[in-house]
Amino acid sequence: MIKPSLSCLRSPRPSIGTWLSVGSPVIAELAAECGFDWLLFDLEHGSLSESALLTNLQAIKGTDVLAVVRVGAPYPDLILRALDWGAAGIMVPQIESAAEAEACVQAMHYPPRGRRGLSQSARVYGYGVRLAEDFNQISKPILMVQIETLEGVRQADKIAAVDNVDMLFVGPRDLAFDIEARGAEPGLDYDGCLKRVVEAAEEQQKQTGILVRTVAEAARLHQVGFTHFAVDGDLSILRTHYLQMIEQAKLQAEFSSAVASGA
Repeated sequence: MIKPSLSCLRSPRPSIGTWLSVGSPVIAELAAECGFDWLLFDLEHGSLSESALLTNLQAIKGTDVLAVVRVGAPYPDLILRALDWGAAGIMVPQIESAAEAEACVQAMHYPPRGRRGLSQSARVYGYGVRLAEDFNQISKPILMVQIETLEGVRQADKIAAVDNVDMLFVGPRDLAFDIEARGAEPGLDYDGCLKRVVEAAEEQQKQTGILVRTVAEAARLHQVGFTHFAVDGDLSILRTHYLQMIEQAKLQAEFSSAVASGA
């Protein structure tokens, strides 16, 4: 269950993931077969429920893709279950301080680094079939903390300095909304915020990630310094294609009607 390729999310080499919000294990299985480096299972805003998470993780078993679970808040019990069920990493939204980041680390790691409880019969250890002699030597899970507010940007250097925070991951929609709602500060317009986050991560040799809609947008932000990209998501892809299909059908109907009327 524990995958040696965890290092891909701790490396500056770019990786490509995608957002899964629908909650369908079939979509998760399909996405895993397509060759993404990682998949983000969204328990914050997505339709995916905690009860459905296990079947989604089971659907990608046997593939090389990494599973990252976004929890709605840094609840230690939910983080514990996601990791016990086989998630390779956790994403936590709305992190605004080093103390909040440290609380996430504590929930994800066994003593002495953290406070995570241990069950040798958890799925991540093959339900007890594959036992680890030293659990502290197990590949440590990835922690992506989301920077989504002006305060998070202001504190980005301190957040990045927390040991075992692996990635500062920008939530672009929330960050843009927060800037608009509060008013941009000098040097902290949207582009300035992205620059500040990248600099904070680089200073601590941590990685940066962001959600984008296209590969072209990912390429542009890679030039800014971002290294890991969630490109679009299942719900958005379905919505876009459905709307395009309906628009094409309407245009075709209008054309056929015009031909029939001799217009």
